[in-house]
Amino acid sequence: MRLQGKVAIITGAGSGFGEGIARRFSEEGARLVVADIDARNGNRVAAELNAAFIQADVTKGADWARLVAETTAKFGRLDVVVNNAGWTHRKKPYLEVTEAEFDKVYAVNVKSIYLSAIHAVPVFRRQGGGAFVNIASTAGVRPRPGLTVYNSSKGAVVLMSRSMAGEFGVDGIRVNCVNPVFSPATGLSAEFAGGALTEEAKQRFLATIPLGRFSTARDVANACLYLASDDAAFISGVCIEVDGARSV
Repeated sequence: MRLQGKVAIITGAGSGFGEGIARRFSEEGARLVVADIDARNGNRVAAELNAAFIQADVTKGADWARLVAETTAKFGRLDVVVNNAGWTHRKKPYLEVTEAEFDKVYAVNVKSIYLSAIHAVPVFRRQGGGAFVNIASTAGVRPRPGLTVYNSSKGAVVLMSRSMAGEFGVDGIRVNCVNPVFSPATGLSAEFAGGALTEEAKQRFLATIPLGRFSTARDVANACLYLASDDAAFISGVCIEVDGARSV
C-alpha cells in the first residue's frame, strides 16, 4: 500500500482524471478528500470510495481555506494535494477568446494552484513536508493553434510547479506535475476539438501519438501515485509526460 496513512486532497475528483486519481489513491491506502464544485458527482465518488467530500470552487481563497481546515480537522494532517481541476475555452482563434473565457481558464488552471499553496504550505511546514502534484498538459510543452489561452495556462502550471519546488524544497515539500495528452475521459472533448469530436478527427489526433492511443484516467493516476508516494521521495520539480511519446 504505497499511500498507507497518507491524507490527500484531490480537486476535480468528481469525474474524469480526478476520479481516476481518487480511485487509484484509494486502492493504495490513502485517506481521501474528494473536492469538486459538482456536489452530485463529488458525493458519488466519495461514497463509492468511503472518502470525504467537500464542495469547493478552486478559484476562491475562502473555499481553499475551508477545504484545508476541514481536512486537517477530520484527519489530523495533510500529506498530498493533487491540483487536478481544470478548464478550457472552446478551440477557436486567439483573438476570438473573450475576456471572461480568458479569466476563467487562468482562474481554474493557474490561480487555483497559487491558492492551494497559500493554504496547504503552512500545514506542510508544520508537519515537516508534503507533496503537490499539479496536472498540466502536453499543451503546455507542445502547444497547438486554436487553444492558445489554454496552452499558455498549462505552460504556467509547468513553470509554477518547478519554481515552487525550488522555493519550498527547504521545507521538505515536493512539487511535481503531470502532462497528459488529450483524453476523452476529461469530458471536454467538444471544447478541445472546437465542436463534435468526429471519428476522422480522432484518427488524425491518434496519428500524432506514437503509442497509438489516447491517455486514460488510470495512466494519469499511476503517474500521480508515483509522485505522491515515498517512491518519489527525492523527486521534485519534474513533469512527467503521460502522452505515448507525443511530445518527443
